[in-house]
Amino acid sequence: MTTGIKTVGVAGSGTMGTGIAIVAARAGFRTLVYDSREDAIARARKQTEGFFAKSVERGKLPQAAVAGVLANLSGSTDVGTMAACDIVIEAVFEDLKVKHELLSRLDKVCPPHALFASNTSTLSITEIAAGSGRDDRVVGMHFCLPAQLMKLVEMSPGLKTGDATFQAAWDFCKALGQTPVKTRDSPGFILNYFLIPFNNDAIRLVEAGVAAPADIDRALKTGLGYAMGPLELLDLVGLDTHLLVAEALYAATHEPRAAVPALVKRMIAAGHLGRKTGRGFYTYQGNAMFGGG
Repeated sequence: MTTGIKTVGVAGSGTMGTGIAIVAARAGFRTLVYDSREDAIARARKQTEGFFAKSVERGKLPQAAVAGVLANLSGSTDVGTMAACDIVIEAVFEDLKVKHELLSRLDKVCPPHALFASNTSTLSITEIAAGSGRDDRVVGMHFCLPAQLMKLVEMSPGLKTGDATFQAAWDFCKALGQTPVKTRDSPGFILNYFLIPFNNDAIRLVEAGVAAPADIDRALKTGLGYAMGPLELLDLVGLDTHLLVAEALYAATHEPRAAVPALVKRMIAAGHLGRKTGRGFYTYQGNAMFGGG
């Protein structure tokens, strides 16, 4: 498939940005990652190498292919490296001001033809695009966590997104090996419209003492066939990230179930953010997960 896109930029090297970069590099695109923090770039590289090592162990990727994939991927704290990109996917905090500041910087260094895509899960693509300096070339591309394992991408045009922009992004998504679905620029799009209230309900069950996290997750995985329980997923996403996306959805919809339970803010205050801090609804040592009871 010909997309016209050869070099991909990913702005933000957190959990989502790292996963998106893996997807792009694995699909054969030259992939440049930008983050303002050197330690974040180093951590993302380590996570990427670990992911591909596991892919080899599980027979998903031949060892001979790993060096080529990693050669496609590089990271930098210099936003100027994004000047080489045909598309830049932003994967930073769910904060409109933060996204506007980033896109404004990118607009100054990226070539005029470059597309900007936002991995936002809750914010308006139209509002994000308004701070980009090129709102006709901005599109929503919401990858699902973990991006390197999940195929679905929610594709959302803003009010000013050009038809050619959306089609180019759609073709690029397919070239990545992902499965795109088109959504309106609506709060939460499809997945988070359902998922955020659902996850909050699971947190409220813990808060009310109805059941332990492990039992809630086990019930949903066994009874509904989910691969991962909601509290496991929240630990993977990070409670701080969940707070941001839930607050954004609540501000846009005033849906009571989207309001963040008080337990989330207490856990954040205690530094219990999930996997990245070693403790959330479960405790973690390396790749091992314990407790939840």
